[in-house]
Amino acid sequence: MATIALQSAASGLKALNTRLDVIANNLANANTNGYKSSRANFQDLLYVERAQPGVENSNGDQRPTGLYVGLGVKVSGTQVQFGQGSPIASDNPLDIMIEGDGFFQVTVDQDLGGGVAYTRAGNFTLNSQGEIVLANDQGRRLEPQISLDDDVVSITIDRNGRVQVLRPGGTALEEVGQIQTANFINPAGLRQIGENLFVESAASGPAVVGEPGTESRGSIQQNMLEASNVDPTRELIELIRTQRSFELNSQSIRAADEALQTIGQLRR
Repeated sequence: MATIALQSAASGLKALNTRLDVIANNLANANTNGYKSSRANFQDLLYVERAQPGVENSNGDQRPTGLYVGLGVKVSGTQVQFGQGSPIASDNPLDIMIEGDGFFQVTVDQDLGGGVAYTRAGNFTLNSQGEIVLANDQGRRLEPQISLDDDVVSITIDRNGRVQVLRPGGTALEEVGQIQTANFINPAGLRQIGENLFVESAASGPAVVGEPGTESRGSIQQNMLEASNVDPTRELIELIRTQRSFELNSQSIRAADEALQTIGQLRR
């Protein structure tokens, strides 16, 4: 019956609507520092089995194929793409980026990820206490915390995350802190909580924290920011494909509706 076609097409519209939401969010964050684009993964639903393959027919021969009718599609999940964003030069000495794998650590409420969240955004600044914090409306503190005095002349951050300062009248750099970054065996399993932040989950595995530039961790680049890795051209192409698929599923609904109308008029 055409009712299966209606249900399948309706599930397609619902899944495509979710895909449209994901694409729109990617495009909206095309200018968000350190943002990682997402994609919607689809999977087919259950099948109505009307005939099994390999069953013998009346002639004693095996049926070479089965007869299955699918019941539609659903979004199986959204997957974050952690490809490297383009570097953007900056004059701010606290603008830093990770070249390679890894996340900066910032403090959040204790009920979120044990009090630590992870981000690729490296737009840091100082708060009123001289602590290094994210330059957003929440001012999340860098973890482990690093504080600077108000008499600092210059700030240097090397590839391994060592923060060094030069004081008035001084000639040698003084180390005041060490930035540490975190890696995950499955970063796609991290939970997204907004503010360009991720928190640990059972799927991501525990954070492996250490010095940047060691083992598989990326190195730190000072006076650089990582741009969003959203490719607007690709997202627009996916947007057009989604629109066309939406139209095709709508046509399926119309065709199934017309078939049901024809069946309903057979008795007249």
